[in-house]
Amino acid sequence: MIIRVLGSAAGGGYPQWNCACPNCERARSGDRDVRARRSDSLAVSPDGQRWALLNASPDVCLQTEAYGPLRPGPSLRGSPIQAVLLTDAELDHTTGLLQLRQSTSLDIYAPPPVLLALTDVFPLRRIVEPYADFRWREASPEESFPLFGGELSVCPFILGDKPPRYAAGRSQEREAWVVGYRLTDRTTGGVAVYAPGIEMWSRALERRLEGADCLFLDGTFWRGDELRTLGVSELDAADMGHLPVAGPNGSAARLVRMPARRKIYIHVNNTNPMLDERSPERRSLTELGIEVAVDGMEMEV
Repeated sequence: MIIRVLGSAAGGGYPQWNCACPNCERARSGDRDVRARRSDSLAVSPDGQRWALLNASPDVCLQTEAYGPLRPGPSLRGSPIQAVLLTDAELDHTTGLLQLRQSTSLDIYAPPPVLLALTDVFPLRRIVEPYADFRWREASPEESFPLFGGELSVCPFILGDKPPRYAAGRSQEREAWVVGYRLTDRTTGGVAVYAPGIEMWSRALERRLEGADCLFLDGTFWRGDELRTLGVSELDAADMGHLPVAGPNGSAARLVRMPARRKIYIHVNNTNPMLDERSPERRSLTELGIEVAVDGMEMEV
């Protein structure tokens, strides 16, 4: 299984268009220790010819053009991209579908609440219907499904029940609004996990991380009060559905115990100090054997 990081930033990208925080200003200055990033997304393939996208970011057209194997062909309007797997209904993970509408035939997988949200409160499905042949598929937690004729097996698993802000109050019941995906290559036995939004570290999450070769996990915030400390928001990480990296209850202290060969943070917010490759925060992760994703990172599993 081939994995390509198309984007590694949280919503808004890095630098963020309306943000003058120290990180964003350094990225604009061309500082080599803080590399710019596009919105979070992966591309996966069993053979380098057929591909699926994990989340469709607003940057999707730039991301696919930047990577040769995702460019169109061999037919005039053909594409090697066959499917998109959505982890949630957030705008930075779904609005790229609007850019993929040009007479495209794609399988779109998403949890049931996400499919419903994209039908009514954010009617993306109705908007794209006249333009593209999207086949909408349920990705229900713990129900595996095949990709590429079964060459890859995908198991969704629940990460949280927080809906996006535009769908707040839609349901009073706990639903699988946020999922991760465990992808298994049936030929090589390689396993990768993609979980860019983690509300809490649960035993269910640990079960899906065990035995995996490569982990892409939620690295949105370094600290829970990161945004409040900078004065840009009264919301903390938990309010936004993200487990912070640092601290005794943060994800790094738990991630270090996982046996995976590669442990990689993705979906990194523009305010996160670990974006600076020379920062104490980054050095501490490096010492733990944990990486921070960069756009263009590629590996085989």
